[in-house]
Amino acid sequence: MADRLAGKVAVITGGASGIGEATARLFASEGARVLIADRNAERGPWVASDIGDAALYVETDVRNGEDVQGMFSAADEAWGRIDVIYNNAGVGPPEGGILECSEHTYDLVSDVNIRGVWLGMKYGIPHLERAGGGSIIATASVAGLVGLAGMAAYCASKGAVIAMVQAAAGEWASKNIRINCICPGGIATGQGWLSEERVEQTRRDWANMHPIGRSGEAIDIANAALFLASDASALITGQKLVVDGGWTGPDARYNQFTGRDWS
Repeated sequence: MADRLAGKVAVITGGASGIGEATARLFASEGARVLIADRNAERGPWVASDIGDAALYVETDVRNGEDVQGMFSAADEAWGRIDVIYNNAGVGPPEGGILECSEHTYDLVSDVNIRGVWLGMKYGIPHLERAGGGSIIATASVAGLVGLAGMAAYCASKGAVIAMVQAAAGEWASKNIRINCICPGGIATGQGWLSEERVEQTRRDWANMHPIGRSGEAIDIANAALFLASDASALITGQKLVVDGGWTGPDARYNQFTGRDWS
């Protein structure tokens, strides 16, 4: 235990599974007290109990302003301060092309992925300001940087998160509130509903997609969140940290064009 978050209190949305759960466990191992906010009222309490006294679960729908205010109040009442907010909750349901995507699906993706992050900032920033500063992190995606066919609503939502983070960072930098986002590539998580067999297939698919040769794992994003939450990133704000195994970096088509193996 390096205690890189010793004495800090973190609120993590979508903390009952996947990236959120991995981050909650890592933050707690680094000395933080962690509030896990999630709609999953079965798994959420179990994760908090498994972590131990450093964790608390609050059932939260990030689309609902009263719920979001409630999760911050619960953390404040339990530990007296909030230092880190990780707006991680998100959805990416199958949507198909623009003509196939239903209005319901579009609204769901926008409400969770955009409104949820906005509410997390709107109602969380006053708590960080009272604490004298802190770190806000959002989960964006490489889908906010490149267009992915069949995922227009999701791409739009994650692009909005990136833009929102940059705008908000400019508003609050002078108050020592740092606001950044993480852009994961392909991460093999069950998202609370995929079978283990499907997760393994996803892991193989992402390994083929990433030039680095392996899928991303939840802990890869949790480690990036730890860096942005800690004092090691004290001069970093308004940035998008891309963690994608090289997906959006080197252009694999060039290698195919030249026929060269650069290894």
